[in-house]
Amino acid sequence: MMRDLARTIVLLMLLAVGTPAHAADTIRLAVQKTGTFSWELATIRQAGLDKEADLSLEVTELASPEAGKIALRAGNADIMLSDWLWVSRERALGAKLTFYPYSSALGAVMVPASSPIKTLADLKGRKLGVGGGPIDKSWLLLQARMKQDGIDLKSDATIVYGAPPLIAAKALDGEMDASLNFWNFCAQLEAKGFRRLAGIEEILPKLGAKGAVSAVGYVFDESWAASHRDAVARFIAMTRKAKQLLVTSDAAWDKIAPLTGTADPAMLKTYRDRYRDGIPRRSINDEEADARVLYRVLAEIGGHDLVGPAAEVDPGTFYHAVPGD
Repeated sequence: MMRDLARTIVLLMLLAVGTPAHAADTIRLAVQKTGTFSWELATIRQAGLDKEADLSLEVTELASPEAGKIALRAGNADIMLSDWLWVSRERALGAKLTFYPYSSALGAVMVPASSPIKTLADLKGRKLGVGGGPIDKSWLLLQARMKQDGIDLKSDATIVYGAPPLIAAKALDGEMDASLNFWNFCAQLEAKGFRRLAGIEEILPKLGAKGAVSAVGYVFDESWAASHRDAVARFIAMTRKAKQLLVTSDAAWDKIAPLTGTADPAMLKTYRDRYRDGIPRRSINDEEADARVLYRVLAEIGGHDLVGPAAEVDPGTFYHAVPGD
């Protein structure tokens, strides 16, 4: 009997040694080094959410969103951040990418605290800096909203285009009357005492949207998602937990503060508050319905250069295969 027991123990030990350890699913991420995705990933790692989700995250840091698009197209990354407008355009051109909401944080029109500009109509005759260029989506949406009131900002105001950091710097130097910029640069100005004249999210209802629409999302190839459905579901659930931590825990923000590039408590608070405001809370169906409405607005203003050959949001642009969406 003892010999039988010894044999059993030895056999179990051999089986344990011979059985390979379970490997976590690997997801390759293309991440802009200075972007907010790095904040979320730092929170995931510090809280051990990647291990909890049984995922191995391989991160490639890139200098720009365009570099991420190249990595995704070349098959060197599985997921990156971009907008649904680009995804729809790529689908119309044959690349079957798909989009899952990451953030609805949008830019705003900012003015100095003492500015006499009180409404958007007061931008007539003023110098307006625009971060992101002539087909920036926030700029196109602002133009569409003002045209409803009979104001053509392109001709009724002096428009200066530039990279977002440059526009923010020139706004601080007083070189323009107002600026329209990405949300994180608006947060910097807000922390310096500037006033939000209007957030782009505030004008969306006038353009037909029924709620906040995520401008940026996780983008991946739909065939890759189909063959990694469970890993994608775990990735999305993991990112939701990270966002919930960043909503409920100021301590979580303290841990990622060095990544924000500032030690100014006022600016950190503004970053935190605006980031939290932008966390998606709507169903995918509702997001997609509003995106279809805004797509038509953007297509009318931005034309073929912006949307490509598609007259509508391409079917499949929004990823739906996650329970609870």
